[in-house]
Amino acid sequence: MQIIKDREIVEDNWTHLDDDADLVAGNITVSLARWQEQHETLVKHKGELGLRLSGDDPLEEVVPDLIHFSLIVLVFPAFTDGRCYSFARLLRERYGFKAEIRAQGDVLHDQLFYMSQCGINSFELANPNRIDKALTAFDDFSESYQATVLRPEPLYRRR
Repeated sequence: MQIIKDREIVEDNWTHLDDDADLVAGNITVSLARWQEQHETLVKHKGELGLRLSGDDPLEEVVPDLIHFSLIVLVFPAFTDGRCYSFARLLRERYGFKAEIRAQGDVLHDQLFYMSQCGINSFELANPNRIDKALTAFDDFSESYQATVLRPEPLYRRR
């Protein structure tokens, strides 16, 4: 499957494991519940480890474990659920998470620019047939007025 990562279309090299699925070799993502239950086993996993979070998950509980993750997947179940925008910004600005943050799920073209401004740098779209068109979303706006992860100073200070 293809995703957008750092504004390029690339092949996804991650496997999203269900909570009851057997561990597989390679790069895997797990839910917060599985991470909490199988922490000891997952730390020893051969391959990179990613964590999937929804807006219902308590982000603060994950902060001490961020060093274990090469990817945080923020699950957007509906385009109207914006809680994970805040998660992305907190991960980047408050908790200093430098690795990949991915938006997954009901992500619309109109949201891609704003998500990138919050610190999300990869996108797994629900409809992969629109991936080429989705790349144009990052150029929909030339400026942002407010401070963002990508531009920490608001527009009035940049003038």
